Amino acid sequence: MEQTENVLQAPADNADEVEAPSAESRASYVQAPKLMRIASMTRAMLDEIRQAPLDEPGRRRLAEIHERSLAEMNDVLSEDLRQELADIFTPISAESASESELRIAQAQLVGWLEGLFAGIQATLLHQQAAMASQLQEMRMRAIEAQPRSPADEERPPGQYL
Repeated sequence: MEQTENVLQAPADNADEVEAPSAESRASYVQAPKLMRIASMTRAMLDEIRQAPLDEPGRRRLAEIHERSLAEMNDVLSEDLRQELADIFTPISAESASESELRIAQAQLVGWLEGLFAGIQATLLHQQAAMASQLQEMRMRAIEAQPRSPADEERPPGQYL
């Protein structure tokens, strides 16, 4: 879980301007707002191309948008995720890509993004549970560390009135 401890960087005043992570957290750094916009656009494009056939200009445009989306994602992903993206996705030729190749590439990209978001969500839930557990432990230690007076021991616990 070390690598995913700092998965998301909190957005600054502007959603696109995020402070750069430290060197040790750079491996798992993601700019969530921009990545979410790219994912939403990719999902909408996939839904659109499922419903209508593409002509030649539409195929070229979709291939260009697909390549541009991958390039934009490289700007917001950590080094390990960029490497994974490069390993999984092969470049698509705008001139020779068939309609089915473009649909498959878009579906693959949407699936990868959904997996990434599921991983981020799982990491955040794990972090939240760990922090709640630590807080509970700190509370228990604080209660145990409080000095007890002799008067406290004479009263039965839970009797406030």
